[in-house]
Amino acid sequence: MTDAPDAPQRVVKRSLQIAGHRTSVSLEDIFWNELRAIATMRETSVAALVAEIDSARGEANLSSACRVYVVERLREKTARDQ
Repeated sequence: MTDAPDAPQRVVKRSLQIAGHRTSVSLEDIFWNELRAIATMRETSVAALVAEIDSARGEANLSSACRVYVVERLREKTARDQ
């Protein structure tokens, strides 16, 4: 049995090393999957991608910044595809 499309997503907490320290990021599976896809496309690691997001996030929460980053990349892709 699969989850309905509007079913709540499971939040997964992962530890990464960024900027020389360990940190944890909690994201829904769908965001982890997209971050992995973006990292693969850019030929980099998820940790390196999250480090880039971290360095540009300002005062935003890292998990929130990752979600916004993914949504912005998907919007850019949609605009290019149209």
